[in-house]
Amino acid sequence: VQLQASGGGLVQPGGSLRLSCEASGRSLSTSTMGWFRQTPGKEREFVAAIRWSGGNIGYADAVKGRFTISRDNAKNTVYQQMNRMKSEDTAVYYCGTGSPPWGSRSYANLYYYWGQGTLVTVSS
Repeated sequence: VQLQASGGGLVQPGGSLRLSCEASGRSLSTSTMGWFRQTPGKEREFVAAIRWSGGNIGYADAVKGRFTISRDNAKNTVYQQMNRMKSEDTAVYYCGTGSPPWGSRSYANLYYYWGQGTLVTVSS
């Protein structure tokens, strides 16, 4: 499985960005796609997750109400719409896929494959 993340960039506080993660390779129908973020010196932090099939969606408390994760199964692509962004959202964002139990979706070590990361900077 290969994951290609894109959409990062510089945005002002209060602004919006949309990240994309395109997957290729074997079928992901039973997998979960997660977005994580990481800043220097810190561990990878869970942001949001979605099941490729079914209605399961979950968010970290820090982004709930501001970020929206969605998928386009026909394009094998997961999106993360980020609104009302804050300086603390600045990080490298990674998409990952795996088959964690839904209750363990926030654990990065349960995701098998990762994209290359895309830098998001929120600054005026």
